[in-house]
Amino acid sequence: MAFDLGGGKAGGLRPTMNVTPLVDVVLVLLIIFMVVTPLLTKQMWMTVPAKSDKQDEPPPPPPDALPPVVLTVDRSGVLRINREEVPREQVVARLQRMLNARPDKIVFFDAGDDVPYGAAMEVLDLARGGNLTVGVLPDKLAD
Repeated sequence: MAFDLGGGKAGGLRPTMNVTPLVDVVLVLLIIFMVVTPLLTKQMWMTVPAKSDKQDEPPPPPPDALPPVVLTVDRSGVLRINREEVPREQVVARLQRMLNARPDKIVFFDAGDDVPYGAAMEVLDLARGGNLTVGVLPDKLAD
């Protein structure tokens, strides 16, 4: 069953779709979206306080303030509490005695870059064994 569509020639006119107007419309829409998209961003206006010319330094500690308790270990394994050499057996007892009179009860730990990791951890464990709060100093102490 065949249908005859007319035009008995094999090379007759064929209907084709003209895509040029479609491409024009798509390009115009693309340009419109490209122009409108940056305008759709949310903006929030705020007033930032001006920076003062002088540096805002923290106030110096009061003259009656207690100096911090610093536990130091050097490369040779010598322990010092506030720059005073202390035998390893007396470290915990001395730290607990020093911290009993203080309200903060914090010991700062300082080890140089040349101290072996194992020695530093051993001293930290020693201080923590006395139920003390230990803070680690990231920078070298000023002499």
